[in-house]
Amino acid sequence: MAGDLAKELRSELLTLSKENAEGVARHLVAVGRALDAEEFDLALAHAEEASRRAGRVAGVRETLGVVHYRRGEWAKALAEFRTARRLSGLDHLLPLMADVERGLGRPERALELAASPEAQRLGAAERVEMAIVVSGARIDLGQTAAAVQHLRDMAEASAPNVPWAARLRYAYAAALEADGKPDDAREWFARAAIVDEAGETDARELLGVEPEPDFMDLTGDPEPEPEVEVDAEAEVGREPVVGSSNERPEDPEVDRA
Repeated sequence: MAGDLAKELRSELLTLSKENAEGVARHLVAVGRALDAEEFDLALAHAEEASRRAGRVAGVRETLGVVHYRRGEWAKALAEFRTARRLSGLDHLLPLMADVERGLGRPERALELAASPEAQRLGAAERVEMAIVVSGARIDLGQTAAAVQHLRDMAEASAPNVPWAARLRYAYAAALEADGKPDDAREWFARAAIVDEAGETDARELLGVEPEPDFMDLTGDPEPEPEVEVDAEAEVGREPVVGSSNERPEDPEVDRA
C-alpha cells in the first residue's frame, strides 16, 4: 500500500512505527483515490485520521491541507500548509498558499508571497504555478493587462509537452478573456485543449467540443508548435510583483499522496 505513495512521503513515514506507518499509508492512498473520484467528505475523513495518527509528518499535514483546498475551506487549508511548511522546512507549498490567500479575498497578500525571496528559489513547476496565481491575483485587483503581460512570454515559449502546459495556456486564455480579448482567449483555450489529455481544465467544455476530437485543427495553425522549453526562472521572476479572479485554477495534484 505504501508503494502507491510518492517516494518522499514514504521516506517521511519511516519515522513512524511499522504498524502505524502502514495504517497511515492506507489512509493517504484512500485520500488520493477519494479526491480523484471527487468524494470530498470521504477524502477528509481519511486525511483527518492520517493526521491524527501522524500529525508531525509534513506530508500528512500537506495532504490534509490539499483536501481542505479542494473543499474550498481556505482558512483550514492555509493553517495546514503553514504547518507542513514549518515541519518540512521546504517552500514548494508557496503557490498553493498564495492561491488560498486569493480564496480568502486577499490578492495583495498572494502577490506578497509571490515576491518573497523564498518564491524566487522555487523549482520550475512551482514557479509556473506561482505565475498562474499571480495572474489571477492581478485579475482579482482589476489589473487585467498586467495579468496578460505576466503570462504572455511564458505561455508563448512553453513547450506543449511540459507537465504544466495545459494549466498555463488555460490561465493565459483566462487572462486574455478578462482583458477583453475574446478571440485571442478562444485561441489559447484551444491550445490548452490540445495538450490537456488528463482533463486538468475545462477548456474542451468551453469550446463546445466532444471529449475526443482532433484538436490539432483548433489552432488554425498547420505548423507544429516548436518544442521550446520554458525558462521558468527567467520568466516568472521577470518583474517584481506589485499588485488581478480568473477561474480558480484546476485542482492541484494531490499530495504527495
